[in-house]
Amino acid sequence: MRRTLALLALAGASMIALAFLVPFGIIVRDIAHDRAIAEAERQASALVPVLAITTTPARLARAVASTGQPERIALHLPDGRKIGTPRASALTVATAVRLTRAATSDELGDDSLLLRPVTLENGRTAVIEIFVPVQELTRGVAVSWAVLTGVALVLMAGSVLVADRLGARLVRASQRLGNAATSLGAGDLTVRIAPEGPTELVAVGEAFNTMADRVIQLLAAEREMAADLSHRLRTPLTALRLSLDHLGPEAEQSRRALGRLEAEVDEIIAAARQPSRAPALVHCDAAHVLRERLTFWSALADDQQRPWQLIGATEPVRIPVAATELSAVVDALLGNVFRHTPQGTAFTVTLHQGPDAVGILIADAGPGIADPEAALRRGASGAGSTGLGLDIARRLAEGSGGALRIDSSVLGGAHVQLWLRTDQYEPLFRTARRPQARRWPRRKDATQDAQD
Repeated sequence: MRRTLALLALAGASMIALAFLVPFGIIVRDIAHDRAIAEAERQASALVPVLAITTTPARLARAVASTGQPERIALHLPDGRKIGTPRASALTVATAVRLTRAATSDELGDDSLLLRPVTLENGRTAVIEIFVPVQELTRGVAVSWAVLTGVALVLMAGSVLVADRLGARLVRASQRLGNAATSLGAGDLTVRIAPEGPTELVAVGEAFNTMADRVIQLLAAEREMAADLSHRLRTPLTALRLSLDHLGPEAEQSRRALGRLEAEVDEIIAAARQPSRAPALVHCDAAHVLRERLTFWSALADDQQRPWQLIGATEPVRIPVAATELSAVVDALLGNVFRHTPQGTAFTVTLHQGPDAVGILIADAGPGIADPEAALRRGASGAGSTGLGLDIARRLAEGSGGALRIDSSVLGGAHVQLWLRTDQYEPLFRTARRPQARRWPRRKDATQDAQD
């Protein structure tokens, strides 16, 4: 912006300078020319009284010498005699005699000749010739033009400097606003700016501060709502615990599962009430998380006689995702398998490590997903669930720069691919659009059932 403003100021000042200085330069040149011609006329006028008194060559020669510049003055007498160093041709002298008034001639090129006819007694006419060299015609013109050029350069430099200072003020205000918006998008809700600059930018800065305050209020309201909704789960959980207590020792495993569920609800309530903070750069071992979650789900898989297999989770695999978030996503995806496929349906979990991405691939032998696009829409489900599980997994994948794909598996059912990029650790939550969606195109020919 500063460069653009400086160029605009330079262009405007240049046009103004040319509009004024070019006529000034021409006027200065004409003034110098007229001054030289006027001086020549003065010299010629000084010799007119001499010619009126005498036409004797010796006296005229002494009069010419007394002017101080005899080399520039010549006299053309009526009888054809010439005194001094004449330069004008006979035709030019005859023309001056016929005009009976002073005239200039450019027959010498850049130099000029002033011819002044003088009428003598008996009607005869003599001509006074004054030679005016080009140096006299242009005396002081170069200096004047140099001064005018310097003035123009100073004006242009001053206009550029003023425009640059104004542009710097605008740029600083815009950069501060942009940096504040970037920080706010990165999760720093405490960022504020001191509005400065033009009135429009001040208004934008004040609107930004108001927006940031409103965002904090909305997030606080959402946290309270999430905490309240989670707290409501405690009542049915308490009733369920009381029911399990009446079942005796046989329900011990159910009571332990209920205890874990209550602990998860407490964590949700505590996390929901915590103020939002800028996200930290976290990572976890995907192989360890998968082994841990498969150990948890294996008991239910054995009860339902579901063959399962974990592939590729023997060595540590580092990914830019928190372990708790990955665990929640894996639980949601495995929960879909148990919820939407018949008992006895086999499934596999594969951990694939690429050069710049890690894939967690969950395949089952169920009926599949008929409309993968609809299944990925938040809140959309064709199986009576909340429709949030796959959307949560998609947002986790896109937060790392990856994507979530759904297609058909070799087992004949759904194949959910969770790809997480490992070549960048900064979540891409600054923009609402999904720039990574083109890197992992979804197939449209898959037939799978709708899951949440």
